[in-house]
Amino acid sequence: MKKKPVDYSGFSLRRLNEPRFAHVKLLGGWIFYFVMYFITENLIPAEQCHPIHCALDDLIPFNEFFVIFYVGWYFLVFGTLLYTFFYNTENFKKVQTFIIVTQVIAMTCYVLYPSRQDLRPQVFERNNILTALMAFIYSFDTSTGVCPSLHVGYSLGILSVAWKDPELKRTWKVLLTFVVIMICLSVCFVKQHSVLDVLWALPMCLVAECVTFGKDYWLPRLRGEKLR
Repeated sequence: MKKKPVDYSGFSLRRLNEPRFAHVKLLGGWIFYFVMYFITENLIPAEQCHPIHCALDDLIPFNEFFVIFYVGWYFLVFGTLLYTFFYNTENFKKVQTFIIVTQVIAMTCYVLYPSRQDLRPQVFERNNILTALMAFIYSFDTSTGVCPSLHVGYSLGILSVAWKDPELKRTWKVLLTFVVIMICLSVCFVKQHSVLDVLWALPMCLVAECVTFGKDYWLPRLRGEKLR
């Protein structure tokens, strides 16, 4: 079992400002996210949201197989944060910082330019456990607040941190790349997002990349500095 870099046994809220526990404050970003999620989902009527659609959306058929990767995203995000929180504090800081930046950008977009998609099928061509799962997701996850896609944003952030980790084996990096690609495709094939939502997530991730890695990772490389 990998040794934990931080011993949380003595943790309390009064010790949040201590250097070894300071990273825990990054979890506060989720408070902002859930507050804004409630506001955008409940206080902005769908009628006031702008439909997001492009011709490519009509060429992509609904395919319930992709719900596996769509749902897998939740496990990827939760599992990554849980593991890095206990076993890789530095990567936890990077992943959570990337996520916070995407949350701020996405929620700002959802408020200033409310969006929705009208792509969901009225009926499923097949009835199976995957379509039943997708129907369940449709029942609680509204079709508003979609552009840019946070499914894509979080996934690319996790992938970026993983590829920069010298201790992570290349096999795991390649496998994670496949999973992230499938997650990005899944949001279109289960009709939760337009292709435009995926594309607009890219500049959002670019900003998050610059905030998270610009100073310590990209700037030294652009300057041609020798790295350890």
